[in-house]
Amino acid sequence: AKKKKTWTRHDIKQVVPMTDAQDDLFIAWQNNHSLCAHGSAGTGKTFLAIYLALSALVEDEQGKIVIIRSVVPTREVGFLPGDLEEKMSPYEEPYRAIFFELLGKQSSYDDMKEAGKVEFMSTSFIRGLTIDNAIIIIDEAANQTFHEISSVVTRVGENTRVICTGDIVQSDLAGKRGEVEGMSKAMQVFSKMREFELVQFTRDDIVRSEFVKSFIIAEEECS
Repeated sequence: AKKKKTWTRHDIKQVVPMTDAQDDLFIAWQNNHSLCAHGSAGTGKTFLAIYLALSALVEDEQGKIVIIRSVVPTREVGFLPGDLEEKMSPYEEPYRAIFFELLGKQSSYDDMKEAGKVEFMSTSFIRGLTIDNAIIIIDEAANQTFHEISSVVTRVGENTRVICTGDIVQSDLAGKRGEVEGMSKAMQVFSKMREFELVQFTRDDIVRSEFVKSFIIAEEECS
């Protein structure tokens, strides 16, 4: 049998908040809240979610990070070649890049995954699980129905927190087989939970590039 890889702790790149919303996100996390980071593209929501999760994992080596998202645009993986692992791999590329940037090693994501410190799954395979001692990142939540988001949140077990990220403007569900973007409803529910802190990101928080910021501003003015 193949020997399971052991994860070796890395030094994490130090990240400091660059905008007020990012600062709010850090403070809410430090206060032990689960988070819903929502709003404009290019504001660092996914990047910061992974950074906060990795920072917590270094402090508590018994935990793990579980990244969950829908498979978009088809919401199916049957058309892709290979086994399930190979079918899902293209959707993991953004996370590999972020882990590399934060940990400085090209194979960090896959090393941690093999060691059981990181799991990646689609909402299609979440039913029946209980997730303990983990940080669950629900990424690209605007591409999930409320049923999918609810299916994830109701998997939360002991010593587990959730970071939900997404931009309701960027949903691929509109007009697709009658499916409706569920993040808006999820945010309404989260807002009534003392465990959750909602942090809104606007165009003022865009940090990806000035080009993206200019595009988002122009897009908003045209809508």
